[in-house]
Amino acid sequence: MILRMSTLFLRTLRDDPADAEVPSHRLLVRAGYIRRAAPGIYSWLPLGYRVLRNVERIVREEMDAIGAQEVHLPALLPREPYEASNRWTDYGDNIFRVKDRKGGDYLLGPTHEEMFTLLVKDLYSSYKDLPLWIYQIQTKFRDEQRPRAGILRGREFVMKDSYSFDVSDDDFTASYQAHRAAYVRIFDRLGFDYVIVAAMSGAMGGSASEEFLATAPDGEDTYVRCTTCDYAANVEAVRVPTPPAIDHTDVPAAHAEQTPNTPTIQTLVAHLDEAFPRGDRAWTAADTLKNVLVVLQHPDGRREPLAIGVPGDREVDEKRLQAQVEPAELAAFTETDFAANPSLHKGYIGPGVLGSEKASGIRYLLDPRVVEGTVWVTGADADGRHVLHLVAGRDFTADGTIEAAEVREGDTCPVDGGTLATARGIEMGHIFQLGRRFAEALDLAVLDVHGKRVTPTMGSYGIGVSRAVAAVVENSHDELGIVWPRELAPADVHIVATGKDPAVFEAAEQLAHDLDAHGVEVLYDDRPRVSPGVKFKDAELLGVPTIVVVGRNLAEGVIEVRDRATGVRADVAVAEAPAHLVSVVRA
Repeated sequence: MILRMSTLFLRTLRDDPADAEVPSHRLLVRAGYIRRAAPGIYSWLPLGYRVLRNVERIVREEMDAIGAQEVHLPALLPREPYEASNRWTDYGDNIFRVKDRKGGDYLLGPTHEEMFTLLVKDLYSSYKDLPLWIYQIQTKFRDEQRPRAGILRGREFVMKDSYSFDVSDDDFTASYQAHRAAYVRIFDRLGFDYVIVAAMSGAMGGSASEEFLATAPDGEDTYVRCTTCDYAANVEAVRVPTPPAIDHTDVPAAHAEQTPNTPTIQTLVAHLDEAFPRGDRAWTAADTLKNVLVVLQHPDGRREPLAIGVPGDREVDEKRLQAQVEPAELAAFTETDFAANPSLHKGYIGPGVLGSEKASGIRYLLDPRVVEGTVWVTGADADGRHVLHLVAGRDFTADGTIEAAEVREGDTCPVDGGTLATARGIEMGHIFQLGRRFAEALDLAVLDVHGKRVTPTMGSYGIGVSRAVAAVVENSHDELGIVWPRELAPADVHIVATGKDPAVFEAAEQLAHDLDAHGVEVLYDDRPRVSPGVKFKDAELLGVPTIVVVGRNLAEGVIEVRDRATGVRADVAVAEAPAHLVSVVRA
């Protein structure tokens, strides 16, 4: 196939779009691969759509190779299956809900566990039918509150979702591992750096899940890796090692002290050093217990205040907290909430009033580090006063624990006690051990070898197909533009004809036809009145792996071949060019 830039539906831009936050958004718009239609919604133009279809091809080839079968389900879905799984409510405002002309409720599919379950229930009833692996590549819809970063975080996106159905948990293990291995092959072929990390299952549920994250400095996911073992996890899934209880028999009784004008941790520590100096060392933020108030907005409309106690040297990580409280959403604890809870004194809140059975009635959860015997300075529930020598387990208790404090570089690995290093990435794939949640909710059962009804075990496996296009660009670009891996590029070779000499355009045209005859896909810049400088800038921006310049050196019987990734250039004889380029493309 020959794509001619003189007729190609393409306009490149010299300036970055005003709303671009990350390299992929900036470059995909500038190169004419995508165009914004609305917030979080993008149109795919010819070159971008070719790249998207290349991603789909790779995904299909690897899914088909393990024996998975492709289906295609509707995007407009009925309410009832999602009511049965509780996700009609649990998804809250994150789904698009619509009504038909008769008042019936529907949604635009955010994911399809319920529908796949019903499909299998409709057709299969025996253990002989399983295992079954089915998948689709389809557009999904989620009403993102803050769509950002172009196609990395949109309201409409293309996803591959597949599902496994097995009679037993042991059979499911084989299905899960087969899909995991297929994902490794897919992401290896997509050509970007990635890591596999333990993750939270969120609204999907299930016993465990793993994420495939493309490494990217601008990624919205933070993950950790141990420097001494193979542990890796999204920070949302990190479990803090719980220290052993500490002997507190020699700790003095707790006592409240005047600490005026100390509503923050920094002001409190400074005051402690001045008014209550320690004999062994200076006070630090880690000696204090910070109590943070939030509101959980539940899908049924209920608002629940929640207090979280964390060491004062750490912040509450909203993403970690959100993952723990789903399907509820986080909201701020406002002045109105303080007015409704007169026992709370802003800046001086302590465990004395927190807890389901205490004066506030507010559920109180502690960081796992706050174990029995640890000694703290915290609010005394009165303006300008804090409590010193407050001992966990002796002087206060909570309603439970929660993993909500920030995870930091240098924290302890929960597996081997090593050191954690942090990095950022983009979620590209997520595989879930769903168990029997959806099968039970929708009454999917088969007869086993003994004629007994059993509920199949399910797995769910997603890949962000459209997101992969952006993730590749995040990993593969330079100051000039995109650098596509060959297997994803919109063309194999980009021929640039320069100058005004008709012989140049005739030679470029002939080369394009010769390559096309050998099955090489060509992007040919045949624009007659465009300067060489503009053509070269466009070629670098568009990022086709091999650039061929047909120009003034044609008089000497040679053309120039450039490698877009390395910048290496070579002169090749015109007569040898087709064979040379075919070998480069198929290397």
